[in-house]
Amino acid sequence: MSKPVFERIKHEIESSPVVLFMKGTADAPSCGFSAKVVHILSDVGVSFKDINILEDDEMRQGLKEFSHWPTFPQLYVKGELVGGCDIVREMYSSGELVQLFKDKNISCK
Repeated sequence: MSKPVFERIKHEIESSPVVLFMKGTADAPSCGFSAKVVHILSDVGVSFKDINILEDDEMRQGLKEFSHWPTFPQLYVKGELVGGCDIVREMYSSGELVQLFKDKNISCK
């Protein structure tokens, strides 16, 4: 994968404390997994930047290499990959997700 795409990805994950690379947008998710993560983030009241990977094939492919994570959505908090839908859902259920945001000084409910 080209170095410029990794630089673009790095720029995106550093541009906002919470970034969700997803299929579709927060207002119109294109898959159930992306919709579930959007719902969870909205439920905990955290602001996030959504990036539609369906609009940028180079970024979609580059993210798989960059993160060593083959599927979407991918949630980043303060520049670090948290995981995909299953991990976010488990962390939400256990209270770990809200605790992560609090530990990183990110406002939520």
